[in-house]
Amino acid sequence: MTAELLRVDDVVVEYKVKGARDPFRALRGVSVHIEPGETLGLVGESGSGKTTLGRAILGLAPIGAGTVTLSGRDITRLTTRERRALSSDLQVVFQDPYSSLNPSMTVGDILSEPLRVAGMARRAASDRIRALLDEVKLPVDSVDRFPREFSGGQRQRIAIARALALEPKLIVCDEPVSALDLSTQKRVLDLFIDIQERTGVAYLFITHDLSVVRHVSHRVAVMYRGEIVEQGDAEQLTSHPSHPYTQRLFLAAPVAAPAQQAKRRAERERLLREQAEADVTGAHATLLSKGSR
Repeated sequence: MTAELLRVDDVVVEYKVKGARDPFRALRGVSVHIEPGETLGLVGESGSGKTTLGRAILGLAPIGAGTVTLSGRDITRLTTRERRALSSDLQVVFQDPYSSLNPSMTVGDILSEPLRVAGMARRAASDRIRALLDEVKLPVDSVDRFPREFSGGQRQRIAIARALALEPKLIVCDEPVSALDLSTQKRVLDLFIDIQERTGVAYLFITHDLSVVRHVSHRVAVMYRGEIVEQGDAEQLTSHPSHPYTQRLFLAAPVAAPAQQAKRRAERERLLREQAEADVTGAHATLLSKGSR
């Protein structure tokens, strides 16, 4: 058995809401795990909590309960200094390549920054930067250029190179291709897969795009209203989803055949009606429960 790389156990994240008595619970006891070299696709609609889970793992969201463990170490509530030291094991690639890179820094400066912080000598850092650029298929002369001189796909490659600089065990990828056009998406996704095969890095791949999930994931976890409602093998789950929400999510993805699309739309509307009826029943039961206290 391979030891788990990441384990998230019953994590709760709450935010105070101005004017409300109760806080908003963004995560409701979420549990997932990731093996070394594995990609867990985390999928759900906007507001489902998937980005909040990524931020909680990165220490950017307040964890009210539960634990996050990386390589057997509890990283739930690290100090700023401890979190900085963790960067050699845990990195992130954000959604927008246009805003995630400092426009006033050259690519060489962007890539050398984490290496300098880690104490790497100038010559070794220079060699590492050349290797990183080669790894993400960018020319060596990119070091002297600024992010604005690159296309969106190239900027995301720079962001990936920065995340790879310290050879992390896990990268949290938060919608890393959603800002790119379809042809560029495919090339960047293939790059993620190629890098994983060569380095053994693991990914938490956060996305709302089901085609992306199918392309990159070994396993998939589906989030709905701050909870994991279904998770399992990517091929099995995307072919035969069992939870009604997952079924609705996959039925919402467009297909080319008009007749099949109409059938999928009708089935999704049926599932939505059933969910609406269940929500009304649940709300009524809650009101009755409160009234009997």
